[in-house]
Amino acid sequence: MIKELVRQNRSYRGYDESFRISRETLEDLVECARLCPSSVNKQPLKYYLAWESEQVAVVQSMTRWARALPQMKLPHPGKNPTAFIIICQDTSVDENLNRYQKDVGIVAQTMLLAAVEQGLGGCMIGNFTAGEVQEKLQLGENLKPLLIVALGKPAEEIILVDVPEDGNTNYYRDDRDRHYVPKRSLEEELIN
Repeated sequence: MIKELVRQNRSYRGYDESFRISRETLEDLVECARLCPSSVNKQPLKYYLAWESEQVAVVQSMTRWARALPQMKLPHPGKNPTAFIIICQDTSVDENLNRYQKDVGIVAQTMLLAAVEQGLGGCMIGNFTAGEVQEKLQLGENLKPLLIVALGKPAEEIILVDVPEDGNTNYYRDDRDRHYVPKRSLEEELIN
């Protein structure tokens, strides 16, 4: 079951905008994240929820997507996510922003797996300006944005393929806008 959830958990860059995500759904995803392990059990991460259209539009305007496809504007018009969770670190708990980077990955992946289980999908977005997010969302000085997680009902096809012989791992799209993600083989990943 977990392997199938991992297979379905892709970085979606196209969503059904008619499908709205509720605050309760976002809270449920954060509840899963809250239960995750935390470095030295400090639990410094806090979560900003955006689900109302106006909030979502503000967050969307501050994100930059699909760096490997600079010629393409993603998400396409009319295919934006319908919710976001912004993972922040509360510096009043701990000021060291590097110590909890592993925690950020763990909670983001946990939330995305929980989203997949509910028929949703998402994308981790690290391409944003933290100061801009902090200012536009009027976050407290102690809340430092570390990662944005886009969420919605996926509306695109993502296909996993083997990495080609030239070793290029960049994702790409075909003329039908299907998204291809090259993955290394298990043999390539194993050290021994």
